[in-house]
Amino acid sequence: MKVREYFLLISVLVTIAIISIALFWQPILWLFLIVAPLILMGLFDIFQKSHTIRRNFPLIGRFRYVLESIRPEIMQYFVETDTQGRPLNRILRSLVYRRAKGENDTEPFGTQMDLYHSGYEWLEHSMYAKTNPKDIGVFPRLMIGGKDCKQPYSSSLLNISAMSFGSLSNNAVLALNKGAKMGNFAHNTGEGGISEYHLKHGGDLIWQVGTGYFGCRHEDGTFNEETFKINALRPEVKMIEIKLSQGAKPGHGGILPASKNTEEIAKIRHVKPGIAVHSPPSHSAFKDPIGFMHFIKKLRDLSNGKPIGFKLCLGRKQEFMDFCEAMLHTGIQPDFITVDGGEGGTGAAPVEFSNSMGMPLREGLIFVHDTLVGFGIRKDIKVIVAGKIISGFHMARAIALGADGCNSARAMMLSIGCIQALQCNTNTCPVGVATQNPSLVKGLVVDDKAPRAQRYHEATIHSFLELVAAAGLNSPNELTRNHISKRVGLYDVKTYEEIYPYVEEGSLVNIDTIPEDYMKFFKSTRVM
Repeated sequence: MKVREYFLLISVLVTIAIISIALFWQPILWLFLIVAPLILMGLFDIFQKSHTIRRNFPLIGRFRYVLESIRPEIMQYFVETDTQGRPLNRILRSLVYRRAKGENDTEPFGTQMDLYHSGYEWLEHSMYAKTNPKDIGVFPRLMIGGKDCKQPYSSSLLNISAMSFGSLSNNAVLALNKGAKMGNFAHNTGEGGISEYHLKHGGDLIWQVGTGYFGCRHEDGTFNEETFKINALRPEVKMIEIKLSQGAKPGHGGILPASKNTEEIAKIRHVKPGIAVHSPPSHSAFKDPIGFMHFIKKLRDLSNGKPIGFKLCLGRKQEFMDFCEAMLHTGIQPDFITVDGGEGGTGAAPVEFSNSMGMPLREGLIFVHDTLVGFGIRKDIKVIVAGKIISGFHMARAIALGADGCNSARAMMLSIGCIQALQCNTNTCPVGVATQNPSLVKGLVVDDKAPRAQRYHEATIHSFLELVAAAGLNSPNELTRNHISKRVGLYDVKTYEEIYPYVEEGSLVNIDTIPEDYMKFFKSTRVM
């Protein structure tokens, strides 16, 4: 006899028994109030056709779905080790929490990392290390602005990476922006446009313009110069970033679930409320590298000379080289380039794109840096990176590989209360960071969380400077690939300079000096 048949038989017998006993002893009817719903649930399971487990194992099968629903919490709190959590392990999450709260961020008893595992990296220290981070200067700044920029921006080495209002709650945006104001670092708006929450506390903004042109679009979704100019001239906007792609879903465009697209958000983005909003996969304002350079110039002119840059996760290397050739051909250059990696975060992305699309940050950064050097234009363009930048070492590694500065999104979210619940795409974020549910958002207290973002930023910059000092360097600018070692096998260790040798300045503009690895990219071009 099958389980479902046993259940039917037992249900009938229990019902008959309770009714029979109740005829002589009425209080037993109270038991029926408990048993009856269970019997009805079991009967419903038997006759429904959507779930095989429940159909074959009525009532009992429901426990499978209950346990599955709490599996992420069980894994995070009881199963995973300090080094196993994904996307960010507990060591990194705890580090952010402690720094954000101003607590002791040291660790006892030695490292938990496997130092002999292939892929382990470390910064090489010096016997002549600096004794105090003040020896290299406290909180150095990064000046962003090329030859055509009229309003260069003095940026922190660590800023808030792109996260839109809509993906984040209003209180989360307020907390991040207030923290940025307190700590004198910049807040990237994400492609969702500039909201009143970005402006309330006056923190420096990097306005991101994506393929949907939210906040600067016509009704048909094309670029609107007039509304762009209004926002670009705001004093809070210090730089403008054209989003070509992001690491978590390159070539796909952003996704705002319908549940998050409130009337307020729709008004900011110039779209209809209550519908899922998908950014186009590519820009309509330009179709080729030359057109892209002229678009950069247009935005620079409309913004009265503010720094203009673009963000991309590297895909086809040929296309980035086309950009560089277009820069030389037109004489137009961006003021900065933000390189995102395939490990970058997002509120919502198709699994295939998140897991299997986009070049990882380190390889992408190295190629961008070396290509700019090879074309002789690296000195005019600042390179910023985003993609799992959490600790001072992550900053040191990125700058050693070729970056000038760093952006961080998930660490900043953690600093204001994110618990990595992995519910960013469901509008059910339990801590009110990545949701538009008012009952959840109200739990995030802006005045409490803003100082945490500021403290995390300050402590991480301080840690980064300590690492630079330990390497015996006077400035972060002195970090090179030779300072970072990587285990590439059980008995083999190489520096990043050995793994990725530097490209000579200007070597890509002369056919006689083009490195062999780059020669194949010159067989075709979209520029000339």
